[in-house]
Amino acid sequence: MYAVIKTGGKQYRVEVGNRLKVEKLNAEVGQTVVFDALMVRDDEGNVYLDRGKVVAEVKGHGLGKKVIVFKYRPKKNYRRWKGHRQPFTEIEIKEIQI
Repeated sequence: MYAVIKTGGKQYRVEVGNRLKVEKLNAEVGQTVVFDALMVRDDEGNVYLDRGKVVAEVKGHGLGKKVIVFKYRPKKNYRRWKGHRQPFTEIEIKEIQI
């Protein structure tokens, strides 16, 4: 059984037991979060659209790898370095409900 959820402007295909990093959520570590399922497919192959819930537990928060933004203009002595680390929340899928 798997489901497709949407969070942070992205869609994820999840199964029970999966751990994934999503855009930062306002939830404490250990708290459960419920997502609306866009699609659920059960073990017999039946597909359900726009119904179902996905229950997940927040495992932690963190920052992703640093992305360097470098601006450069040749012959003008213009160089700018800027770094960015995107915050994320790691979740574990506990249950898929139809």
